[in-house]
Amino acid sequence: MKLYVGNLSFNLSDNDLKAKFEEFGAVESANIITDRETGRSKGFGFVEMQDAASASEAIAQLNGSEFDGRKVIVNEARPRPERTGGDRGGSRGPRTGGNGGGGRW
Repeated sequence: MKLYVGNLSFNLSDNDLKAKFEEFGAVESANIITDRETGRSKGFGFVEMQDAASASEAIAQLNGSEFDGRKVIVNEARPRPERTGGDRGGSRGPRTGGNGGGGRW
């Protein structure tokens, strides 16, 4: 089961996060999300636990608890929304029409 962990201290490493969750069961992966350009933590991450019972216990015990000086948010991760082929709604070509006012009659 994949868990979202928010409001993390910027000082934590992936290993710190993994060690905290291993108190509740086997951890498959623990990743703190970082900024692509600066490499600095974004303050949240994901932990993947081997079984749902361990993950549920971790949520119950850690959500709202203090971890490295901050109250963390722990819940089941939601699926990432599907991205469409890169179209961000921008212009698809030259603009035509309108009242530009630059032409001669």
